[in-house]
Amino acid sequence: MEKSHKHNHSHDVQISHGKAFALGIGLNIAFVIIEIVYGLIANSSALFADAGHNASDVLGLAFAWAAAWMATIKPSGKYTYGLRKTTILVSILNALLLFGAVVIIAWNAIEKLKEPEPVFGTQIIIVAAIGVIINTVTALLFLKGQKSDLNIKGAFLHMAADAGVSLGVVVAGLLINITGMLWIDPVTSFVIILVIVWGTWNLFTASIDLALDAVPKHIDVGEVKALLSSQKGVKGIHDLHIWALSTSQVALSVHLYIPNGANENFLADMQKELEQEYGIKHITVQIENDKIDCETEC
Repeated sequence: MEKSHKHNHSHDVQISHGKAFALGIGLNIAFVIIEIVYGLIANSSALFADAGHNASDVLGLAFAWAAAWMATIKPSGKYTYGLRKTTILVSILNALLLFGAVVIIAWNAIEKLKEPEPVFGTQIIIVAAIGVIINTVTALLFLKGQKSDLNIKGAFLHMAADAGVSLGVVVAGLLINITGMLWIDPVTSFVIILVIVWGTWNLFTASIDLALDAVPKHIDVGEVKALLSSQKGVKGIHDLHIWALSTSQVALSVHLYIPNGANENFLADMQKELEQEYGIKHITVQIENDKIDCETEC
């Protein structure tokens, strides 16, 4: 039997987004402070709701940035894969933070529904409009990397959702000014909650799947098997495993039954094809020249 290992060591995509994380965190911290101050002045639960959402996003961005740095630490000691999995754990933590923010927002909105209080619509409009600009700019910082990394995607989706939510708060402020109906403010908070829960649930389930070493969603196991089977000389496949090393790196290990053995270009060509088609960069292959006992698995 011949064991072969072919892989490509590359930094997670988050590292190239260091400035984006720093700028996004700075802008959102400033905006959270503005929303809290003017939320008190305008007596608006909608502004408080948006501030809570943005505060959880600030923490999420900070955790994602820290995980991106930890993912670059070289393997050592008992952590033979390094600390790449921290990017997945952080995406779970990010989702839990958002769920926690939902509870706080809902509590505040329910209290305002029970006992409506005067709300200053004009101040709500101005602050929320600032939020639309800040969140849109922050979302655009992560637009490129969100296609290849779950943490970057989470940051992009949160900021894009925040921009939409802030726009909704602007509309709510306009309606309050026009109609004078105080219930519009807490009801807007519940709309914000629905937006948060919808996006967060998808992020949470995707993160849990990766933590449990599920095959990443963008990869079809059947297609990978077909690709491996089509390689010259391959007569059988077994023990195929595909899992995420981090939110941006995918690994594969497999046993291939090749009676006549493989030439020197076999592994390089196969690795190139798997990387181009599925983004799988870390590949471990065991080539077997003899039939094995678990032939039924091939």
